[in-house]
Amino acid sequence: MEEPKKVAVIGGGSFATALVKILCNTQDKVYWWMRNAEALEHIQMYGHNPNYLSSADLDVKKLYLSNDLEHVIDLADFIVLATPSAFLTSLFEGKDIKNLDKKIFVSTIKGIIPETQEIPADFIKRVFGVPYERIAMICGPCHAEEVAMEKLSYLTIACPNEEIAKTFAAMMSCRYVNTSTSDDLFGTEISAILKNIYALAAGICHGLGYGDNFQSVLISNAVQETKRFIDAVHPINRDVSSSAYLGDLLVTAYSQFSRNRVFGNMIGKGYSVRSAQLEMNMIAEGYYAVKSVHEINKKHQAEIPIVDAVYRILYEKVPPSLEMKLLTKKLN
Repeated sequence: MEEPKKVAVIGGGSFATALVKILCNTQDKVYWWMRNAEALEHIQMYGHNPNYLSSADLDVKKLYLSNDLEHVIDLADFIVLATPSAFLTSLFEGKDIKNLDKKIFVSTIKGIIPETQEIPADFIKRVFGVPYERIAMICGPCHAEEVAMEKLSYLTIACPNEEIAKTFAAMMSCRYVNTSTSDDLFGTEISAILKNIYALAAGICHGLGYGDNFQSVLISNAVQETKRFIDAVHPINRDVSSSAYLGDLLVTAYSQFSRNRVFGNMIGKGYSVRSAQLEMNMIAEGYYAVKSVHEINKKHQAEIPIVDAVYRILYEKVPPSLEMKLLTKKLN
């Protein structure tokens, strides 16, 4: 009988905590790295992450907790990266990561690496020398907060290697999580990046007082933008109306748990970027992603007016009321 695969989760935030909770249902042991030694000690003693999703019960008998990154990666077969894209480069600086010949990397990162403007799959391939066939992506629609409450959630595991996708999907499937698979690693990853930008736009519009009627038009156009941009960057046949694309967009744009929508709502109400970041005390991936997508699109020239509007508001400091009024004339 084949020995069970070992999974390491790298990160200490909300989604990392949700993943660990799921894996405690399906695995005999879960390896978990985070930088914060005090948080690790708290989890070991009380079975809760003191900083994120503190209501989530964690089975400490199944947890191997450590802040030694190289050691945790060395122990595992599947390396799940659950760290914000803005911190990924610094996380691995000066680290000596070895023995990666057979390891599989799984990304939960919904952002572009700002220093290099790479999607996570490209970053993983370049930094670790891992081929795309051993890189997977966890897609929604799924909010960590609902996983913590054990509300029925859905995940899509995207990987060019169907066997790997199915294996990891089975590892993530439990009583309150249904899983499916996809071979569209690049499309699902780019869609997950874009949906955070569109959630920012939805939040900005809500903060400005736009109603549900306009929000529906905004997100309908966001679906069209998503297809145009993904097809320009990585043209294959794909159905962006499926859950991994459209479902993830909808939950991020509308949910009360969406940090990108909350961030956008603050901007719409007149907060500066800095003050909104300080008040949230959490990372809104869309803030970093919109700058990178704006730069990448200089090459591809896809028609993405919503992304352009969010970029001008956040980085060129155009008043949100003016920019969104202009945007209303471009939507249909």
